[in-house]
Amino acid sequence: MDASPERQPILQAVDLQKTYGRRRVVDGVNLHVDEAEIVGLLGPNGAGKSTSFRMICGMIQPDRGRVYLEGQDVTDWPMFRRARDGHMGYLPQEPSVFKKLTVEQNISALLELLGMDRAARKTRTQQLLEEFNITHIRKSRAAGLSGGERRRLEIARCLVSDPRIVMLDEPFAGIDPITVQSIQGVIKQLRDSGISVLITDHAAREILGTVDRCYVIYQGQVLIDGSPEEVKEHPKVREEYLGDLDGAAQTTVQRSEAAGRPSGHIPRPHFRESNSPARKPARRVTDV
Repeated sequence: MDASPERQPILQAVDLQKTYGRRRVVDGVNLHVDEAEIVGLLGPNGAGKSTSFRMICGMIQPDRGRVYLEGQDVTDWPMFRRARDGHMGYLPQEPSVFKKLTVEQNISALLELLGMDRAARKTRTQQLLEEFNITHIRKSRAAGLSGGERRRLEIARCLVSDPRIVMLDEPFAGIDPITVQSIQGVIKQLRDSGISVLITDHAAREILGTVDRCYVIYQGQVLIDGSPEEVKEHPKVREEYLGDLDGAAQTTVQRSEAAGRPSGHIPRPHFRESNSPARKPARRVTDV
C-alpha cells in the first residue's frame, strides 16, 4: 500500500500487528485515508477489522506497526490526545449522547469543555443544528430521539472540535433502511465539506453504498483495497464474505416497499461549501 504521491494522507496505518494468546489477529495491515475521502473497513467476523480499527483509534496498542495522522506519529498517543491534537473525531457504536440533556445542550456542553465563550458556543451550536437538520428537535431530550435523530446528533457532536477525519464505528447499527439513507447522506456531506471518514460496520451493503474506497480484511490481512464495484466483484470476497449481496439488497428494498415506507423522505443535512481539493479516484485492487 503506497499513499498518494501528490499529497500526504490524513491517516496512515503501517504494518499493524496484534496477537492475542497464540493467535495473530492482525498480521501486517496497511491502509490510508486521503483528504475528503470516505474509506470503509470490512471483513468477516474474527477477520481482524475491529481490532485494526481500534488500534487506529487508539483504544488498543499494536504489538508492531505505526499510526500517523497528517504525518504525525500518534501510535503512542491515547485516544483523547488523538482527538485533541490529532484532529480526529470518533463515533462509538454505543449511544454516546447525554440522555437527560436536550439536543442543543448536548452540543453546547462539549463546546464549553473546549473552552469556548458563551457567544461562540451559541453560534457554533446553531451552525451544527442547521447543518444536520436537527433544529426542529433542539429542545427535545436526547433520551426520546429516534435512532436516526440520535445518529445525526452524535455525528454533529463529533464535529465540535473541527476534526480533519472522523472515525465511525457501526453507524448503521439499530436503524431502519430508510434512516440508513439519511445517515449515508450525512456521511457523504462530511466528505463534501472536506472531512475524511473511516467507517467500519457489519452492514456490508450499506458501507459499499457509502464509501469511495474500501478495504476488506481477511484472516488478519488486507485482501483487497478497491472501489465498491471492485470489492463486490472480487471472487474471494464474494466466496468468503459477501455472497449474493445484490440479492440481499433487493430483498431489503422489497421489505421496505411492502411496509409502505416511501423512500427519500428524510431531509439531508446542508453543509457549508468547502474549498478543499477535489478528491482522487479510488485506487485499483491490491491483492495480498
